[in-house]
Amino acid sequence: MSSADPGFTPEPGDERLSTAILSDSCDAAGLRNQVLEHRLAPVVPGSRAIGRARTVRFAPSLEDQPDDPYRDAIDFIDSIAAGQLVVIATDESNDSGFWGELFSAAALGARASGVITDGNLRDTDRIAALGFPAFSRSRRPIDYRARMRVIDADVAVTVGGVRIDPGDVVMADDDGVVVVPREREEEVLGLARERAARESTVLAELLAGESLRAVWDRHRVL
Repeated sequence: MSSADPGFTPEPGDERLSTAILSDSCDAAGLRNQVLEHRLAPVVPGSRAIGRARTVRFAPSLEDQPDDPYRDAIDFIDSIAAGQLVVIATDESNDSGFWGELFSAAALGARASGVITDGNLRDTDRIAALGFPAFSRSRRPIDYRARMRVIDADVAVTVGGVRIDPGDVVMADDDGVVVVPREREEEVLGLARERAARESTVLAELLAGESLRAVWDRHRVL
């Protein structure tokens, strides 16, 4: 996926989508391994992000480049496009933080939809103040310089046991992260939008006093 590729464009009503709805819709489409094995915690509870995956991989490295130590990360971040969701694959490294306030500010300025990582974030209070949706395995304040380095960008990565290709639709919220393969997104998102609309009806009927059995028999949604 190049930076020129469009990001995910939400449709009216997409604000009702959740990872639970997307997961159920993936199941209905026969895609039963699309949820990351471990929940990635949001910096701010209640955060929600959906966008096209823009992937980058880090690996251990003790080498330093004193003249331009962040070159590869800068080049990657400066090429992010609106509607893209940054996916940082680290093989669950705890060696450092991989993303902080200034990277978030640059991504926010580019209108990226958020960031997820199986590594650590840092500057999390400042990321929260920016309002940028960020999800991670954990947090650690250590700089990645001379500890880790970018080894690939815009390639297939595996995060939480799920393959993520550039351009896949990725959604993160309080419950976890779901990946919708780009070649199946029309089917899955169609199912998800239909389910979200039906769930709104189901919720209203339950709150009005209908029995759970009657609602299930009528709509087949829970």
